[in-house]
Amino acid sequence: MEHHDWVHLACHANQDVRDPIKSGFHLHDGTLDLSAINRRSFKNKGLAFLSACQTATGDENLPDEAIHLASGMLMAGYPSVIATMWSVDDRDAPFVADRVYAQLMKDGALGNGEAGRALQYAVEGLREQVGEKEFGRWVPYIHIGS
Repeated sequence: MEHHDWVHLACHANQDVRDPIKSGFHLHDGTLDLSAINRRSFKNKGLAFLSACQTATGDENLPDEAIHLASGMLMAGYPSVIATMWSVDDRDAPFVADRVYAQLMKDGALGNGEAGRALQYAVEGLREQVGEKEFGRWVPYIHIGS
């Protein structure tokens, strides 16, 4: 992560509402928790795409405090984060990612600062594909930051 501007985490994740710094991403060689992420310096990064369930879910008893994996990535130095507010369908995550990256690379180069629009484009495509009644499949995706 230190050597790249963007990070895409397609994995399982857990949100620890009692001790948010222990929230993390489950990778093949162990858990990457917020504590480990915050010990590193990620200044001047770009996009963090968190393609995992519930990466922007905080403690429902503390609605004014947004302490979750997505906000942790913002604090770590990623100014733009795509995350999910609840569980996502495994069929939908690759569709959304493909459309986001296609939109971000439409001019042949990686574009920073347009992730929110790219996500909107992807979610609109998913909504058209699955229908409005299946809102639980397209509503969870959010963009935080610039």
